[in-house]
Amino acid sequence: MQLIPPHRFTRFVAIDWSGQAVARPKGLALAIAGPGTDAPELHTRDRGWSRADILDWIADLAARKVPALIGIDLSPALPFIDAGAYFPGWADTPGDATALWQLVEHLCAEDQHMSGNGVVRHPEAKRHFRLHGDCGDLFPGGLGRMRVCEHAQREMGLSPTSCFNLVGASQVGKSSLTGMRVLHRLRGRVPVWPFDPVPEDGPLIVEIYTTIAARAAGVRKGLSKIRDAATLDAALDGLASRPHAPLARYDDHATDAIITAAWLRNAHLTPDLWQPSALTPKIARTEGWTFGCI
Repeated sequence: MQLIPPHRFTRFVAIDWSGQAVARPKGLALAIAGPGTDAPELHTRDRGWSRADILDWIADLAARKVPALIGIDLSPALPFIDAGAYFPGWADTPGDATALWQLVEHLCAEDQHMSGNGVVRHPEAKRHFRLHGDCGDLFPGGLGRMRVCEHAQREMGLSPTSCFNLVGASQVGKSSLTGMRVLHRLRGRVPVWPFDPVPEDGPLIVEIYTTIAARAAGVRKGLSKIRDAATLDAALDGLASRPHAPLARYDDHATDAIITAAWLRNAHLTPDLWQPSALTPKIARTEGWTFGCI
C-alpha cells in the first residue's frame, strides 16, 4: 500500500465537524490555507454550513480536480481490531470501513440533516453504545472501546473518547456517525486516507484531531478553547503562519479550523506521518488512522 503522497497539494482545508441533529450545526467550520505563509481564511456561509453544503463543496473540488488536502475532525470508523468486529455477536456486522459507511447510511436513511440517529435506533447496533440514560448491554464500561490510533493518541498525552460513547461534551460518536454518511456519499469521487491509495490528482480526505495541531502550534495543554485574536495569532506564529484577517466572531470551532489548516500545510510534508509504524493494512481497511498520530 502506497502511503506517501506526491507533495502536490496546493490547498489545505480543515473542517471542524459536528454531530448536532439540526440543519445547520453551529459547530461546522471550514478554513482554507494556500501554499506559503499567509494565514488560513475562514470560509463562511451567510446562514452557516450544513453537512450537505460541505459534501457538495468537497464534491465540487473533486469534479474540478483541485489538489486539496482536506482534514475533517471526526473518526471515520468504529473500533474493530480489539474485538475482531465493529459489532461483535451481530451477524450483519460489516467487514470493513466502506461497508460500515454503507450500513450507517442505510440505518439513517430516514434521518433528516444527515444525522446518525438511525444507528442507535437499531436494536442490535444500539446494544454497543452508551446513550443518555440508556447504556447498551454490550458497552464495556469505562472509557469504552478504542481504535488502535486512539490508544496511540493517549500515549501522546491526548484524551480521545470512544466513538461508542454518545454522552458528554467531549463525545465524538455522533459527529463520527454523521461523517460516515458523508464519506459514503463521496465514495468513488474523493479518496480517504488510509482506506484508499493516495491519488495522483484531485483532493484527498484525512482524519484530523485539532488538538494535535494546537499542540504543534504551542498551545499549552488545558488551553483548548481559543476565542480571541491575539491568542490565535500566537498559535499561527508557532506554525510559521502570518497573522489572520479579523473574524466577525471568535469561537473555538473557527479557531480550531484556522489553526489546523495551517498545521496541515506544514505537516503533510512529513513522511513519517503518512506511514505510522503501527498502521497495518488491516487497520487501514477497518479503523483508519488519525493524520498526525504516530
